[in-house]
Amino acid sequence: MKYPSINDFEKRAKIGKCKIGDLWEDDYVLDDSAIVCKTDKGIFIVTGCSHSGICNIVEYAKKVCGDDRVIGILGGFHLFELNNRLDSTIQYLDKEEIRMLYPCHCVSFKVKAKMNEILNINEVGVGLTISI
Repeated sequence: MKYPSINDFEKRAKIGKCKIGDLWEDDYVLDDSAIVCKTDKGIFIVTGCSHSGICNIVEYAKKVCGDDRVIGILGGFHLFELNNRLDSTIQYLDKEEIRMLYPCHCVSFKVKAKMNEILNINEVGVGLTISI
C-alpha cells in the first residue's frame, strides 16, 4: 500500500534503482505495510520497514481506525542517521505520548540510543510478549 505523505519531514528518499520495462528508474519503495490492532484502549501498530515514514503511518492508522489514541508501535521505523528527520520524529512521538515503542529492524543502534534520551524505547527479541 502507498501511504499518504502527511508530515513534510518524512520525504521519501531513493534507495536504489528498479527496472520498469527496459528502463532503470529511481526506486523510492512506494509500497509499505502495517497491521493495526484496535482495542478499547486505543490502537497498536505493527509496521514493516516504514519507508513511508513512521509518523505518516501513525497518522494514516489513526485516520483509518477513527482513533487518535496510539498505545504502541512495534517494527521498523526506517531511521538510520542522527539528523533533522530523527529530531522531528522524536518530537512527534513524544507529542503523541506513545508509551509502548519497540523499534527493531531498519533502525540503527545510534538512533535507538538518541530516541531513548527522550522516549521510553523497549528492546525487541525472540519470545517478546506484549500485553495491551
